[in-house]
Amino acid sequence: MPETALPVLIDVIRGTTVESRHRGAAVVVDAKGKVIWSLGDPELVMFPRSAIKPIQAGLVMAESGAMNAFGVSQKELALSCASHNGEPMHVEPVLAWLDRLGLSPENLECGRQDPGIARDLHELYRSGGQAGPEHNNCSGKHSGFLTVCRHMDVDPKGYLDADHPAQARVCQTMADMCGVDLSRADLGTDGCGVPSIAMPLHALALGMARLADPSGLDEQRAQACKAIVEAIAAHPMMVSGTGRACAALTQAARGVYIVKGGAEGVYAGAWPEKGYGIALKIEDGAGRAAEVAMTHVLRRIGAMDDRTWSELSDWATHPQQNWAGTHTGDVRAAAALLD
Repeated sequence: MPETALPVLIDVIRGTTVESRHRGAAVVVDAKGKVIWSLGDPELVMFPRSAIKPIQAGLVMAESGAMNAFGVSQKELALSCASHNGEPMHVEPVLAWLDRLGLSPENLECGRQDPGIARDLHELYRSGGQAGPEHNNCSGKHSGFLTVCRHMDVDPKGYLDADHPAQARVCQTMADMCGVDLSRADLGTDGCGVPSIAMPLHALALGMARLADPSGLDEQRAQACKAIVEAIAAHPMMVSGTGRACAALTQAARGVYIVKGGAEGVYAGAWPEKGYGIALKIEDGAGRAAEVAMTHVLRRIGAMDDRTWSELSDWATHPQQNWAGTHTGDVRAAAALLD
């Protein structure tokens, strides 16, 4: 039997013609797993990628005691949840954090990556420097993993292996928060080398809902969840950076909600006032579609007021320009998101 096609969430317009379409699914749940709203298949199996970082790295570090033991600041906690641009505001705290752990960038197993902003890339090489693992968009997450290793008093070497004690704790935490048995899940490898575990879209939303409303969790985990939400809300630029939708959406929210993007068209969010978690996946992996779709989902469920909506107009309908700066079209919500 053929799979049911996912609904079109995003249209890409050139002139007055729909040039491209992006299908996807989105779901909003509460901390008990009740579906509040959905489009497409809430049980769509996908890799949550970096959208799960607040649970994968931030929560493990905060609730284990590693955060307090090594004096991890609120800004560094936000950085542990980041997919950042490798700007100086991200790289310098990573270097200071590693130094405090008695480690160096060579201990990061995420690989070298050029900064994501052209000015920073040019300045780095103009000054005679070169990109290192500290510039990797996941260096904050990996610094969090290393902090957990230090706290557990285990050898950090090989901390990305699925059977490493630190990574085993990460997997169990994700399973607990997302309400799924991950022991039989498909195991892949993320871009930064960390194990990437497939799960239903609903499970990612549930994990985010429990971040938003941790009242059903034990006290230690609940306090860690609150700390993560507060850190991301207070330091959205640390979580992504200049020109990024993730930072723009969270910054405009002024603490009402937080969001986290991931590769291949994944986005997740938490709305503490309602205790809701949000997850969406664009079928073809287009990030441009995920950004616009997430903006509309937040508006549609009532998390975004008129002022915030107005401030985010360029993300609600993302204008496209050519190299001459001429407006060529828009990435905009399709009927399924507007009905």
